[in-house]
Amino acid sequence: MSANSRTTPWSASTLASIWSTVDDTLTTTVVVTGLFFVAINLFVVYCLWRYRHREGVRAAYAPDNPRLERWLIGVTTVGIVALLAPGLVVYARFVNPPAEAMLLEVVGQQWQWRYRFPGDDGRFGRSDVRFVTADNPLGIDPADAAGHDDRLVDASEVRLPLGQPVKVLLRSHDVLHDYYVPQFRARMNIVPGQVSWFWFTPTASGRYEAMCAQLCGVGHAVMQGFVVVEERAAFDTWLQGLPTFAQRRAAGIGDPLLARGRALAESKGCLACHTTDGRPAVGPTWKGLYGKTETLADGSQALVDEAFLRGFIVDPKARSIRGFPPVMPRIDMEAAELDAIVAYIKSLGAPAEGR
Repeated sequence: MSANSRTTPWSASTLASIWSTVDDTLTTTVVVTGLFFVAINLFVVYCLWRYRHREGVRAAYAPDNPRLERWLIGVTTVGIVALLAPGLVVYARFVNPPAEAMLLEVVGQQWQWRYRFPGDDGRFGRSDVRFVTADNPLGIDPADAAGHDDRLVDASEVRLPLGQPVKVLLRSHDVLHDYYVPQFRARMNIVPGQVSWFWFTPTASGRYEAMCAQLCGVGHAVMQGFVVVEERAAFDTWLQGLPTFAQRRAAGIGDPLLARGRALAESKGCLACHTTDGRPAVGPTWKGLYGKTETLADGSQALVDEAFLRGFIVDPKARSIRGFPPVMPRIDMEAAELDAIVAYIKSLGAPAEGR
């Protein structure tokens, strides 16, 4: 066990952060508020002793005390300045990235994260909620040529190069979110209709959990993702393998029904909890799910067929699969949307004899 792990959470981790000034500000806050806490409580104890009840002593009525008020105003002003000034200095740096910072866009939507990198031109294409559709969940403007080479991340996991400053742009498609990676000392509210940002430099390789730090609905607890920090060469290889916006619009999946099913799974947040490649997640992976026999929470078994999938999607609380928390929210869907998602799940791995 390392010294750092022995002292955590009493000392802040420095796994992937350049923000020592953030830690210094937190320390200043703890010291100032701690001193005030001790001083105020000692003052209360003193008052209880000094003005305790005694025979023959009556309290004198004093409607005001200008001298005491001046002292209180002066002391509290010093305390507030001591708290605010360092924070304002740190925040000014927090939102002013260096010129060489690369861009990463994070889009929050109940209850998943989506990511976008600029293409070779180094800038993002325009985006607007008017362009948000099932097959364009980021709302990228198709008429803006600058967005055609933007690279899209379909998974909840994004990668970043080690030692490279990153400016993170944040948008929301529905409600208030907050993108938070604790080890990076970096977080920012995401307000619908606005673009907020911050920057940081990852300084240690690893895989770090990203979460939503604002209550955003019934699925808030499962709105998570991961940030992988790796060497520049590995990152560049991964980045070049991402599809561009133009490729995504041109390629599709082939079958229009499956294409719509995948798009709906992305836009309605299904892929925030279910993977399509067999990796474990909050809910069962969709790869190989259709045609599989699952054990339910009550110990009974059920065949995952069309009827099971439809019933589970319509009313997820009616029964749950053993080993997975019953946190899936009920999502209203039209019959055609339900058909498309069920068809997409079926396409991801029915047993050979069941195809």
